[in-house]
Amino acid sequence: MIDKLEMFIALANERHFGRAAEACRVTQPSLSGAIRQLEDQLGVQLVFRGSRFQGLTPEGQRVLDWARKIVGDVRALKDEMRTVHAGLSGNLRLGVIPTALPMVADLTGPFIARHPNVRVTILSRTSAEILAGIESLELDAGITYLDNEPLGRVAQVPLYTEFYRLLCAPSSPLASRPSVTWSDVAGEPLCLLTSDMQNRRIINQHLLEAGTRPAPTVESNSTIALVAHVRTGNWASVVPRKLAEMFAGPGGLAAIPIVEPEAEHLVGLIAPRRDPQTPVLQALIEGAARLSR
Repeated sequence: MIDKLEMFIALANERHFGRAAEACRVTQPSLSGAIRQLEDQLGVQLVFRGSRFQGLTPEGQRVLDWARKIVGDVRALKDEMRTVHAGLSGNLRLGVIPTALPMVADLTGPFIARHPNVRVTILSRTSAEILAGIESLELDAGITYLDNEPLGRVAQVPLYTEFYRLLCAPSSPLASRPSVTWSDVAGEPLCLLTSDMQNRRIINQHLLEAGTRPAPTVESNSTIALVAHVRTGNWASVVPRKLAEMFAGPGGLAAIPIVEPEAEHLVGLIAPRRDPQTPVLQALIEGAARLSR
């Protein structure tokens, strides 16, 4: 039953029989047969079928909620039993918003030092993708904003407060200023993250409050791409302080505090709300709590 539920979750995530079979490392006929067997066992139709996947039935959507809970609990049980026999081990999949990537080693470095048998996979994701990944069991935890948009039912550990800097070339007229306002920022040729990023929505909000509509000429889902454009001297960007500090300083770019207001947003670790947590996630949560202190 658990294997069939795993395949059903994969089908719901991939929305394609072939990709779901590949994710489960089985043939497509094997996956289709498992889904039909699950339907027979439960006595309901789970999937609308045609020449291709057409979505879940209402009963299928309800079964998906149960499947994710059951499979999550089984994985937690296996993780705990593995820990009893061999100590903390396994693979931790961590989704991180791009603006938090400069600080993620502050969490994962000490965590791996304490638990050297745990492998960590860090994936750059939007805040929405992190929530969806945790719900679908494709991610174990995430680092995202805690105080700007609804998070739903997840465990939360604050890590740090994000402040903002105007990142510009030393040749910019603003480079020697001790601070700038959001109105000053609006007058610069900007390159910003794409609108699917929560950081961009935050910046949009502050620029709108300053009476101007954001009009960047370059957008990217990569902070490295933004910095590369700033280095040309033709653009400026708004980035978190931690990221700005990586590229600012003698011979580097200028990172100027943005005031009126000095905006701040809370970033932290989120994980499924489960009692008890898996040993790996519990250790990560404890590491996040130590870091926040």
